[in-house]
Amino acid sequence: MTAIAARAAAMPALARGAVCVLIADLAFASMDALAKGLMTRHDPLQVVWARYAMQALLVTLLFAPRLRTVLRTQKLGMQVLRSAFMFGATVSGFFAFSLLPLAEATAIFQVAPLMITALAALLLAEPVGPRRWAGVAAGFVGAMIIVRPGAAAFQPAALLPLLCALCFAGYSVSTRFLGRTEDWRTTFLYTAGLGAVLATLWLPLVWTTPTPSDAALMVLLGLLGAAGQLMFIFAYTLAPASAVAPLTYVGLVFAGLFGWTFFDDIPDGFTLAGAAVIVGSGLYVWRRERLGSAP
Repeated sequence: MTAIAARAAAMPALARGAVCVLIADLAFASMDALAKGLMTRHDPLQVVWARYAMQALLVTLLFAPRLRTVLRTQKLGMQVLRSAFMFGATVSGFFAFSLLPLAEATAIFQVAPLMITALAALLLAEPVGPRRWAGVAAGFVGAMIIVRPGAAAFQPAALLPLLCALCFAGYSVSTRFLGRTEDWRTTFLYTAGLGAVLATLWLPLVWTTPTPSDAALMVLLGLLGAAGQLMFIFAYTLAPASAVAPLTYVGLVFAGLFGWTFFDDIPDGFTLAGAAVIVGSGLYVWRRERLGSAP
């Protein structure tokens, strides 16, 4: 374990950021699949509450000895805004997964890296050159290959993953902004705390008592959400948002696999072709960055 940690520490910051994004992709895709299953038996708002309540409990226990110190922030407004972005992404995303096939909703969500790249260039003054734009655009084309725009993909429910993508882009860029000055533990705690408070407000209106097995799945849901959040905080602290954003496309591959395994949503040739384009575009941008070439 010590040798693995030493090798990880020796990796360039961009490479470590990329690894964190990939871990977050897997954690969030697992969480989404689990949430979709739970929402067949519970209201989506109750599942949102479970996701945040478990994460809030976990981070409170984790940071209990230094809770007062961790709560201190010089950018309270930005912390609240970032947390609100993530909460909006979770609510709109969970409702999307309850109404659409997992892979389809995730594919529509893949406009998020484009939004992240644009916001990073406009708000963070990060350099975004033609190669990076080309990689992100190629990933978007891959998503469109999977969606194959038409009546089914662009039903009103398809607006939910688009809203989720917009909120996620705001969350990603604000995470990068806070990562310049704020302790990652503070950012992590505020995200969990605000989400838990907001979700608890409506809980009495939608509550149904879960079975022991569903209660255990809700705990796991919160743990996966916490892991994904933590990895994204590390990723956007280590690397430019616009550089690692294309790697979020890999989450589409995980979503397709989980949809196939658990919901009998078998990927067709278009899905496999689009996934190949998406993964290739992310790896291209990441490779260009590792070589230290122009953005």
